[in-house]
Amino acid sequence: MSRKWVILAIAAIATTAVAVLIFQRPLSVTVVRPETDVPLRIYGLGTVEARVLSRVGFEVGAALLSLSADVGDHVAKDQELARLHPAEQEARVARAEAVVEGNAATLLKAQAGVEKARAVLAEREVANKRLQDLARKDVASVQRAEEAQRDEDVARAELAVAEADAAVVAAQGTDSAASLKLEETLLAHHRLLSPYDAVVVARHAEPGTVVRAGDPIFTLIDPASVWIQAYIDEERAGRLALAQPATIHLRSQPQREFVGTVARIGLESDRSNEERRVWLNCTDCPDPMYLGEQTEVRITTGTRPSALMVPEVAILGAGRSAMEAVWDGQAFQPKLILPVSLSWDHRVVDGVAAARFLGHIAALLGDFRRAIV
Repeated sequence: MSRKWVILAIAAIATTAVAVLIFQRPLSVTVVRPETDVPLRIYGLGTVEARVLSRVGFEVGAALLSLSADVGDHVAKDQELARLHPAEQEARVARAEAVVEGNAATLLKAQAGVEKARAVLAEREVANKRLQDLARKDVASVQRAEEAQRDEDVARAELAVAEADAAVVAAQGTDSAASLKLEETLLAHHRLLSPYDAVVVARHAEPGTVVRAGDPIFTLIDPASVWIQAYIDEERAGRLALAQPATIHLRSQPQREFVGTVARIGLESDRSNEERRVWLNCTDCPDPMYLGEQTEVRITTGTRPSALMVPEVAILGAGRSAMEAVWDGQAFQPKLILPVSLSWDHRVVDGVAAARFLGHIAALLGDFRRAIV
């Protein structure tokens, strides 16, 4: 019996020693050393946008005859983008031209009438002067002198009427010329021209479609005006300033980092999500940029002389434990539940490996004896 107790005592001592070695063994810990000149960055999410974006269309309505551009095309300023069916407007221009030509002929006729009236008046003036002289010398009768004066007055009145008619015709000619100019302008509006050097990002209609004035045909952007619109939490937005440097990550190229600067800070924050809008210019972003693409920005607002930097590649979080009823297949059993979550940077950590790690942690917490196996 004494030998059995000795063996059990030795086994207990050995088990205790092993447990002490396992749980009290020294652990190698990586010490985080202070870093100097640490940049202070503000994080935000955003999208690729264009400062200059235009939905262009015709100023008149008609059927689309042709389109000369498509999505992705680079177009120059004043380059033709589309054309409307011009037959009806061309007929109106031809009619206005005929009116102008008719008014020109009428004006020539009226001007000839003025010249004729002036000639008649000159003749009547000479005849009247001669008769007035003869009447004063009693060579001609007073009645003939009065008739000559009357003829001169009538000729002068006829000249005034002819000049007025010519002025009316000239005014009509001006009006018809303005009408022709209007019809020609409307005909020119049957051609849709690019307002600036642009890139076509959308095409809203096809040939044969009857469009109304103002209907968008193309959406254009100025490629030089593409920038990043980001949203920054108001709590951190107080340190923002123009021209601050920033780094930009595009969702389509998460491994690459692009350089940008703060170009504009919105004067109005979003009242629902309490975020401030910030626009950044990108100096080395790829071409082309895709509007609406998700981006991540980190704006450098200053530096700190020294700081301890803890990596944020992955963060394991645990919530508050609580007793919950868990179904074991036959009945509900009270179990102590500890919520555990893991977030990781998908650009650095593989998602499958992170999920396996989280499962391993859950298993260890569920049965801590696994930690010594």
